[in-house]
Amino acid sequence: MKRLLAVGLLPVIVGGLLAGAGPASAGVPAHYAEQKLDWHPCAAEELVTLPPGTDISGLECATFRTPRDWDRAGERQDLTIAVSRLKSTGPSTASLLTNPGGPGGPGRWFPVTFRGQEKLREHQDIIGIDVRGTGKSTNVTCRGAADLIRQLDPRDRDPRNLNQILANAEYVAKSCQSAGGELGPLITTYQTIRDFDLLRTLLGREKINWVGYSGGTWLGAHYAQQFPQRTGRFVLDSSTEFTTDWQKTFDRQPVGFERRWRQDFLPWMARYDAKYHFGTNGEEVRQAYERVRYALSRNPMDGKGPMEFDTAIVYMLYKKATFPALAELLVKVRDAMENPGAKAEAKAAVEAAGDHPDAQDATFWNTLCGEGRFIGTRESLIRASQRNLDRGLLLMGGGTLSASVCLFWDKEPRPLPKLDGKGVPPVLIVHSEHDPATAIEGARKAHAGFANSRMLTVTGEGDHGLYADGNPKVDEIVDAYLVDGVVPADQSVPGMPLPVP
Repeated sequence: MKRLLAVGLLPVIVGGLLAGAGPASAGVPAHYAEQKLDWHPCAAEELVTLPPGTDISGLECATFRTPRDWDRAGERQDLTIAVSRLKSTGPSTASLLTNPGGPGGPGRWFPVTFRGQEKLREHQDIIGIDVRGTGKSTNVTCRGAADLIRQLDPRDRDPRNLNQILANAEYVAKSCQSAGGELGPLITTYQTIRDFDLLRTLLGREKINWVGYSGGTWLGAHYAQQFPQRTGRFVLDSSTEFTTDWQKTFDRQPVGFERRWRQDFLPWMARYDAKYHFGTNGEEVRQAYERVRYALSRNPMDGKGPMEFDTAIVYMLYKKATFPALAELLVKVRDAMENPGAKAEAKAAVEAAGDHPDAQDATFWNTLCGEGRFIGTRESLIRASQRNLDRGLLLMGGGTLSASVCLFWDKEPRPLPKLDGKGVPPVLIVHSEHDPATAIEGARKAHAGFANSRMLTVTGEGDHGLYADGNPKVDEIVDAYLVDGVVPADQSVPGMPLPVP
């Protein structure tokens, strides 16, 4: 929660023909490095996961060809990468590459979220990318199989149910690998960051700047370690524990989400009991949720049961701005359990919050399972999920069992390189104390283990994704770094208040 030898630390030089002189294109075959980006105004159909009503005016789109396998770049088997650009408002002197997370989140639409960052945009083009495997780039697929892991309730500890959950995870692994074919094993961080470096060449930059969120921090850190001489100013926002492996990173999620749920959301909803009538303190609200969840387990809404319900809740905990919508969701599902006539509206709300495009799922699992070995057995995973439930990690604790797809991946994963930050320019980690998806304990370990990194901690806050999201102090510090090169000391700033419904 996504057959080669160890990653080298030098550029791959293949194919015999290298593009023009200079470090910007070293190691890239000429027929890739000499491409021209055909920028044109983006049409809505060129963008995936575009939020309704998003203003895409001024956003330009282009595509480029990249080697399917960077270790065999001379073979001219290509993939297509879809990119976008929001041009600087003044003379352009830098390119800021962005990534919304995942791994596998389509990012071509993403530059529009920086439209209001006036200082940043004065001289920097904002670049969006659908990474290989997803969006409008060459897609990989699981043929929809990944939905299986979101259906059975791991809180049901009947051995038959637990065994079926694991059987479903095994089926997802086999289906993703079969459907991915020869492309699947090439959907990895190793390949993706080389696509980024080719893009840097096509943009005509000696260095790139970076803002990556969540899974995008993993990509940014790996790029910086691999290409330190091409690393400009890198912001890692809502950071993974990129100094370790994916398994340890995702093992922290049950704690992160339960903390966000119990310490931030539940007391917030109780504060507005006059509106929601769901409980007058956090524990009352949690108990009301548990009653609704139990009723849903006995009487699903046209196949939408407690797992789909919990998945929707999880995604709505990422941002405090969605707290009112999450409260309304809880009320709608409660009402649907009491009044069958309300089920259609509640089901639609659950589905909307938990939608997963197939290509995004497939990119996620191929990335996670294709790099770094996952440790465990069926029995140890069952025991670990029980320990989480016994600790009170109810929202996601049992779900670690459902997410065991990589245990059943039957191809040798590519070993991960060591990330220690040595030789890398200063990078800035930005993180909130109650981040649910990337728990702060992991971010702190990444900061401690990555030389010359800085960490900006946002206190009294739990949002996942902080820069360019409405906190003036965060924006001031990050802009000073990205625009003026002011590397901050480790420090804390206060978060923004929770919304009033």
